[in-house]
Amino acid sequence: MRVLVVEDNPEMGARLEQGLREQGFAVDLVGDGGEAYRYASAGVHDLLILDRMLPGRDGLDVLRGLRKVGVTAPAIFLTARDAVADRVEGLDAGADDYLVKPFSFAELLARIRVVLRRGSEPLPTILRVADLSLDPAARVVERGGRRVDLSPKQFALLHYLMRHVGQVVSRTMIQEHVWNFDFDGLTNVVDVHINRLRNKVDREYDRPLIHTLRGVGYVLREE
Repeated sequence: MRVLVVEDNPEMGARLEQGLREQGFAVDLVGDGGEAYRYASAGVHDLLILDRMLPGRDGLDVLRGLRKVGVTAPAIFLTARDAVADRVEGLDAGADDYLVKPFSFAELLARIRVVLRRGSEPLPTILRVADLSLDPAARVVERGGRRVDLSPKQFALLHYLMRHVGQVVSRTMIQEHVWNFDFDGLTNVVDVHINRLRNKVDREYDRPLIHTLRGVGYVLREE
């Protein structure tokens, strides 16, 4: 799950970036409106977290512009402006939620889960393939009734594969949604993480679920 965080306060931005990455999100962090529009226009993010008052181009203008060019990723505004009129203006600009500073990180995570569940392609609360299950909210993975302990990046990778069950996903697609813009695509880090994930999810079971299509990518499916 890839998130764009737009926050001009370096300390706040760093805290958000660290917290979200610890939860398994791939995070791109930018500090001004112009850069935010450029990043978000690429259309690769699953969620936008926007400060409202930004240098260069304010958050309202950024979000309005993105909605006009067809960027539909859910958006949450973070702002110190708490008047009802400000919240209404943010929602009318295309935001899905509006969180007033200061806020608890736990509440932000809860609101993220809510807006992601509202997506245009709703997913089951718990994802299942054969005897493998993944609960995004509780961050629990089980296979054959046994809990599988994954690192945050392994969890994010499995979550992505299970959201696209039966579909072949290339290394580039995985990089775009599980890693960040500064990811070095020339490394074999995707293959390394896939192998580690296989060791935990498939190794002790008769039916492997993660399959490699040489030269193409990976697919999670029951055979």
